[in-house]
Amino acid sequence: MVPTDSSTAPAALVVGEPAPAFDLPAAGGGRVSLASFAGKPLVVYFFPKADTQGCTREALAFSALKPAFDRAGVAVIGVSADPISRQDKFKAKHDLAVALGSDETRAMVEAYGVWVEKSLYGKTSMGIERATVLIGPDGRVARVWRKVKVDGHADQVLAAATAL
Repeated sequence: MVPTDSSTAPAALVVGEPAPAFDLPAAGGGRVSLASFAGKPLVVYFFPKADTQGCTREALAFSALKPAFDRAGVAVIGVSADPISRQDKFKAKHDLAVALGSDETRAMVEAYGVWVEKSLYGKTSMGIERATVLIGPDGRVARVWRKVKVDGHADQVLAAATAL
């Protein structure tokens, strides 16, 4: 298990504790759920809004590394609160290789502690913090990254996931 320090873990998540269950509609049809990945390591990356500059770069980075994640036996899904129709367009437009889940109810992002108050140009609002959670094959939180910077992040996550 790869540790994390308390400054990088959302209050709702504790390394070593069970990851909160989820079941979301997936871009392209079907669903993604924690239960469907039982026994397999899982990377869940949370992104604020589909088809924006940073979110597109992040999705493309994870998609480019999907073959390496597959070789390591690690599944990857991206989650935002965008409607499934927007996720479908985002996935198709950029030919994304990773699964995308739509959490319009915000139940998952709240359970994972990534629905936070944000400030932009002096205005505060609620939104999804760019964060990533690595869940071990036992369904427990193995590592958490908060306030993610996109450049190089997917590579860091791959390294941590393959070390499980």
